[in-house]
Order: sequence, then C-alpha cells, then structure tokens
Amino acid sequence: MKFNTKVIHGGQHHDPSTGAVMPPVYQTSTFVQNSPGQPVNPDYEYSRAANPTRSALENALASIENGTRGLAFSSGLAATDCLLRSFKAGDEIIAMDDLYGGTYRMFTRIYKDSGIKFHFVDMNDIEKFQSLINENTKLVWVETPTNPLMKLADIQEIAKITKAHKILFAVDNTFATPYLQKPLDLGADVVMHSATKYLGGHSDVIAGALIVKDEELGNQLHFQQFATGATLGPMDSFLVLRGIKTLHLRVQRHCENGAKVAEFLSNHSAVAKVFYPGLPNHPFHEIAKKQMQNGFGGMVSFTFKSGLKADAIKFLENLKVFTLAESLGGVESLANHPALMTHASIPEDKRKEIGISDDLVRLSTGVEDIEDLLADLEQAFK
Repeated sequence: MKFNTKVIHGGQHHDPSTGAVMPPVYQTSTFVQNSPGQPVNPDYEYSRAANPTRSALENALASIENGTRGLAFSSGLAATDCLLRSFKAGDEIIAMDDLYGGTYRMFTRIYKDSGIKFHFVDMNDIEKFQSLINENTKLVWVETPTNPLMKLADIQEIAKITKAHKILFAVDNTFATPYLQKPLDLGADVVMHSATKYLGGHSDVIAGALIVKDEELGNQLHFQQFATGATLGPMDSFLVLRGIKTLHLRVQRHCENGAKVAEFLSNHSAVAKVFYPGLPNHPFHEIAKKQMQNGFGGMVSFTFKSGLKADAIKFLENLKVFTLAESLGGVESLANHPALMTHASIPEDKRKEIGISDDLVRLSTGVEDIEDLLADLEQAFK
C-alpha cells in the first residue's frame, strides 16, 4: 500500500464478531478465561498487557512508520521514559541540543541521579558528535525538525555512525509525522511520537508512541511498558486511530498554510528571523529537501526585530484566530511563547545558548483558510 491508503487500512481488520468497520472501543479492564491460565482469546488477559482497541492503534502505528511493532502510551513522555528504562548506571546518551522542554527536563532532572550520563550536542557538528562516542554510549536521541528552532539533523548520516558503533538510534518524529518523514527507512532503530499532536490531530487526547524496526527490541519495550503500566486507554486509542485516518489530508493542509505563513513573516517589517525548513534561506533546507517528503510541516517560529519580550507577549495577547496555548498539531492554529511556556523548564542560560530567545514565538498553523490566518497575524502585529 502507498501511504494515503496505509493510514486508513494499514494493519487494520474489520471486527470479526460484528463486521464493524471501525474497531470497537473495548472499555474493559479484564477478559474472561475458560480455565485458570486459559483465556478465551490468548492475546487478551488484562488490558494493561493488551487491549483490542489499543492493538488496532499499535498495528496502524507500525504500518505507517514501516516498523515491525508499535506501542501506544499514555503520553509522549511516557513513551520516552519506557525507552530510557532500557539503560543503566554508567551508560551514556547523546542527545540533540535543541529538544522539547519536557524531554530535556526528563533527561536532566528525572534521570540525573540514575547514573546515566547525558551529552547535548549540535548534531550537524558531526566531528563533535563523534568525539562524544565511547564504549559506554548506548543511545543517540534526535529531534528533527526540532522544537522550537526547526533545526534538522541528517538521519541517514547519523545512522551510518550509530550502526558502525552498534548504538541504538531514536528519532522524535512528532513535528514531521510519517507523512513527511520516515526515520526507520532512513536508518533509525526507534521512532517516538507525541501522538497528542499531529497523529491525534484534534487537541482532544494525550498519547505517545514508540515504533521499532527490530522485533526483539519491540518485545523488550512491550515488557517494560507492561511492567511499568504507562499504557494508553481504549477510548484514547480509538481517538488517535481515528486521527491517523485523516493524517495525510490534514498534514498536507498544515504544510500549505505553514509555507504561506513563513513567507508572510519573512516579508514583515517587524520580524527579524523566521525558522521554517521550507524556506530556501533556512540553514538546513537541503537536508529538509532530502529527507522530508510532501512538504516541510506546519510549524513556524520567529523573532522580532526589536528583540523585546514585551513585543512577543503583546503580539500573542492580541491574536484572535490563533489560540494562545501549549501543544501543537491540532486542526486549529495555536501560538506559543517557548521561554514562558513549553520550554520554561530549560534554564535561561541554556535557552540562550541554543537560541531560544525571550522574543521567540512558535506557531502551529492549523487547517483554517489561509486568508484568515494571515489577517490575524497582521492585526496582531499592528
């Protein structure tokens, strides 16, 4: 199947008992057994281990990312945490320097006393990246494009290095989605999604996902998920699965609107810098063209010529169609101030070091009429 067909049919089956086209919401905690240790269906004993609605979602996740196994979690951070439980004291992890604030917080505060050592590096500085690799390096963690500065990393080039050193390579594919980018095909071992965002697509669910290429690794991660319990409930699984079925249509419009918003901002007298991988002057535009299919996404960030935090705040307060809120990837357009909202957990000196200034604004362009979005931006600037 091609992608647009996969999001609707990939890994999916009609309900065998009723013929229902959409998988039912199996709102049950447990399943009947014929005899002790002999469940009616050998795949289902207790919903923390497996639930038919969640299984339908996980099969869809594996299909659209071209993986062997998908796992659905109660949040993107729960998915990340499950992967990190694979490592122990003395292990080292190399991560991209520009990360979602929640990921950075987990790495530096939750796991700080676990004995795992984290290195943060610009993944486009291949020489610096390679200098950090040693016998204790167990994982490389990359976001591309990054949140919120839209930096990119060359997945294929990094994969060559991780394979040579037998290091696990994970990619946060939340911003790009599998409609635009397929990290497993490019050499990564694990894909993570905050499925709250584009996969769900309607700002009505919190969810996360891991998709892997290696079946044995998939079994290991499933055990860790089962043993620690951060599974996605059946209703939330249903909502994400429903969202996936329109992923291609929505992301296409997100990309169209994102490109036009980026162009508008690039020509606005109040704007200093625009961060959008689809712009020819974006420093990683060539990487984006190489590994992102069908478009460059709906996420756009920018700064003000004044450099003033007050200007960013005033602008955000005056938006009317864009909604001032955390999160992204929903059908509605959202606006965010990273330094005060999504990335507030990153220390100020670290934010400045990687380029998250106090006048930076991040936009998640939705699927509204572009004329209304541009008019809203213009009136907010005025």
